[in-house]
Amino acid sequence: MQFRYLLLFLVILMSGWLPAIARDHTIKLTGFVMDTNKRAIELVNVFEQNSQKGSASDQSGYYELELPWQDTLILYYSCLSYQRAVRIVPVEVNQLVLNVTMTASTKTLDEAVVTAQQRRTGSLEKVDISDIRLLPDPTGGSIEALLVTFAGVSSNNELSSQYSVRGGNFDENLVYVNGMEVYRPLLIRSGQQEGLSFVNPQMTDEVKFSAGGFEAMYGDKMSSVLDIRYKKPEEFEGSAALSLLGANVFLGQASKNGKFRQIHGMRYKTNAYLLGTLDTKGEYQPSFLDYQTYMSYTLAPRWELAFLGNFSQNNYNFVPETRKTKYGTFNNKYEFYVYFEGKEKDLFRTAFGALSLEHKPQRNLSLSLSTSLFRTDEEENYDITGEYYLSDTPIKNNQADTANTTILGTGLFHEHARNRLTAKVLNVSHRGEWRPLRHEIKWGLGWQLENIDDQLREWELRDSAGYSLPYSDRQILLANNLLSTVQMNSHRFTGYLQDSWKTRIKGGLFTINAGLRYNYWTFNRELLLSPRFSMGFLPAWEKDFSFRLSGGLYYQAPFYKELRDTVTLNGLSEVVLNRSIKAQRSWQVVLGMDYHFVAWDRPFKLTSEAYYKDLKNIIPYTVDNVRIRYYGQNLAYGRTAGLDFKLFGEFVPGTDSWISLSLMDSKETIGNYTVARPNEQRYNISLYFRDYLPRNPSYSMSLKLVWADGLSFGPPSMDRSYATLRMSPYRRVDIGFSRVLALERDAFMQKGLLRYFENIWIGLDCFNLFGINNTNSYYWITDVSGQEWAIPNYLTGRQLNLSISMDF
Repeated sequence: MQFRYLLLFLVILMSGWLPAIARDHTIKLTGFVMDTNKRAIELVNVFEQNSQKGSASDQSGYYELELPWQDTLILYYSCLSYQRAVRIVPVEVNQLVLNVTMTASTKTLDEAVVTAQQRRTGSLEKVDISDIRLLPDPTGGSIEALLVTFAGVSSNNELSSQYSVRGGNFDENLVYVNGMEVYRPLLIRSGQQEGLSFVNPQMTDEVKFSAGGFEAMYGDKMSSVLDIRYKKPEEFEGSAALSLLGANVFLGQASKNGKFRQIHGMRYKTNAYLLGTLDTKGEYQPSFLDYQTYMSYTLAPRWELAFLGNFSQNNYNFVPETRKTKYGTFNNKYEFYVYFEGKEKDLFRTAFGALSLEHKPQRNLSLSLSTSLFRTDEEENYDITGEYYLSDTPIKNNQADTANTTILGTGLFHEHARNRLTAKVLNVSHRGEWRPLRHEIKWGLGWQLENIDDQLREWELRDSAGYSLPYSDRQILLANNLLSTVQMNSHRFTGYLQDSWKTRIKGGLFTINAGLRYNYWTFNRELLLSPRFSMGFLPAWEKDFSFRLSGGLYYQAPFYKELRDTVTLNGLSEVVLNRSIKAQRSWQVVLGMDYHFVAWDRPFKLTSEAYYKDLKNIIPYTVDNVRIRYYGQNLAYGRTAGLDFKLFGEFVPGTDSWISLSLMDSKETIGNYTVARPNEQRYNISLYFRDYLPRNPSYSMSLKLVWADGLSFGPPSMDRSYATLRMSPYRRVDIGFSRVLALERDAFMQKGLLRYFENIWIGLDCFNLFGINNTNSYYWITDVSGQEWAIPNYLTGRQLNLSISMDF
C-alpha cells in the first residue's frame, strides 16, 4: 500500500514540469504618484521589499522599476509631508502599471517603522523577532514565548519554553537551527529545573514556523516545525543585556575580505528571584549557562564551510523548607501545610556540534554535506522528607469558621532518586536543491546513530496517620519503586524528495508543493513512507485574498521515552524497551485563508485555518508539569479538529500587534472508553499588543495576555478513563515598559562612554500583573480509607523585573 503512495507522488512530482512556461524573468513596473487633488508628487521614494530595489518619482510623478520575477510585490511609497502608502500587488503579467494616491500627513512622528505583510501560499509563516527584547517574559525573551501568542500554540507554564501545538505534546515539535535538528534534555520533570531554550534570539536572523501540514523536508513528528537561521554578519556588531533573571552577550564579526564570518553568544539565567513567589519556600539555587557559536568560511567562490556549536549546563540545587497552599470552594477552605527535610541536586549538561560543507556548482544548484553530534549527560538526585497535614474550614457568611476547622489527614512521605542518563546522537546527512525554470526541487539523505544509557533508581514511601500506603498488615510497601538499567543502540535512515512549482490559470496563480519522506529504524524494523502536499492559490478576481491547502501522512517516529514500558513484579517496577512499538500515525489536512485589508490607513491581515487529524497507533501518556510519561504501547486511536483565527496589523501606527483565538476538540479512545487527550485545550485566547507615547515614541509598552482552557487530569493511581476533571483556566497578563536611548537622537548619548553604544534599552516588566494563581499540576495525597485529595501546585505570582540592554 505504501509503495502505491510512492508511485502516486512520483507522478505528481513529474506532472509539475508540464505547465512550465517560458517567460522573461523580470517585471517592469511603472506608474504615477499623485496627491488627493490629482497633482503630481515629485521625489516620492518607491521601494519593493522582496527585491530590496527602489526608485523615485520625477516632476510629473512618474516612476519606473525593473524587478526580478516574483508572485507578489510589496511596495512602499514614502515622501516628506505625506502619509506612507503600502501596496501588496499579485503579479500576473510582466508589465504592471500602478498609480498611487498619497494623503498629506497631519502629524510627524520622530520615528516610525512599517512592517510589510507578505502573501503566504505555504504552511510556513515568517516570524518577525526584531523587537523580541521588548517582550515581557520570565524565560528571558525567548522565541518560544512569542510563539505561544500565535493561533494554535499554547503553554500553561511560564517557567518552561516548551509549547503544545493543536493538541500535541512537547515531544511532537521539530526545532531546526541552520538545517540541523536540535534536542532537549530527557529527564527534566518541572519548569523549575528547565534552563534556557537552545535557540538564542540575539544570534537569530530568520524564523519560520508551521503549526501543521509542513513539507516533506522536515522530519518525522506530528505537530509543528520551528525553522531557525542564524546570522552571517556583514560587519562588527554586538549587544549585551542584564536583568534580575540573568545576563547575555552577543558578538558578531566579518573579515575584511568577507570570507570569514562568526557570531558568538553567551547566556546566563537564574530563576531564584522568580521561584521565590512559589508556595514551596526554601533555598533555590538554579543556574543555567549557555554558549553558542556559528562560524562560516568561504573556501572558494562556490565552496563554504560552516560550524555550529553549543554547550549548556543547568544546575538545579534546592533545599525545601515549608509549603503552604490555600485553595477551596465557595463553601470550604482547604489548607495544606508541609514541613520538609532534605535536598535536591540535579545536573543537565548538553553539547552539540555540527560541521557542514556547501558547494554551488551552478547558480541554480546547491549541494551540502553535514555531520553533527549531540550528547547529553543528566543526573537527578534527591532525598526529601515531608510531614504534612490537610485541614478543612467551612465558610459561613463569607467568613472562615475557624472554630470548626477539621483535620482531614496527616502523613509523611519520603522521595528518593538516583537517576543517570547519557544519550548520544551522531548524524550524517546530504541535502540538495535545484531550481530549473520555475521549479524548486529539494532532496536529502541521512543516517543517524543513537546510543542511550539510562539508569533509574527511585522510590517513594508514603504514610498516612501512621499507616504506610498502600496498606499491608504484613510488610511495609512502597508507593512507587523503580529500579532499572537500560541500554539502547540503533540506526535510523531518512530521506526526502520534494518539488515546488507555480502555474497560472485565468483565475489566478497556484503554488504547489508535493513530496515524499521515508524513515527506517533498525530498533523496531519499521519503514515509514510519508507523502505530503501543499497548495496555495492567489485569485485574480480578488487581490486581497489568498488560500492554501496542505496535508498528508505524518508519523511520530519513536525516539526513546515512547519505548519505555514499565513491568511490575513483587512490588518492584522495571523499565523494558518495547521492540514491537510502532510509530504514531496522523493523517492531516489544513485549510487556510488570509485576508489583507487596510483600516485607518494601516495594513491588517486576518488569518483563519481549519484542521483535522486522524490519529492511529497512539501511545497514551500523562503530563505532570513538563514531564511526559508514556505507556510504552500503542493502545489508542483518536482525532483532533479545530479552528484558528489571528488578526495581525498596526493597531498603533508603526507597531505590529495581534490577537489570536483557537478552538479545539481532541479525543482518544483506549479500549472501551473515550477521553480528552492530555493536551486538549478547548479554547485559547492570546494577545500581543504594543504602544508608545505619541509625542515621544522612545517610550513604549508591550503587553502579553494568555487565557486558555485548563487541561484534563485524574488520579495518578487510576487509568486514563478517570481523567475527566479539568484544571482551572490558565490566565496570565505580563506587561513591560521600556525607554530607548539612541546615539543619533539623544545628545547626551554622544558623551563619555555612552558614545560607544548605538542604542540602550531600559525596561521594567511586571509578570503576572493580576497575581492570578495558575495551576499546571497537582500533588496527590491518600488517606487510610483510600480517599485521594488533589492539592494544586500553583505557578509563579506577581513579580517585577528590571532590565537593561545595549547595542554596540
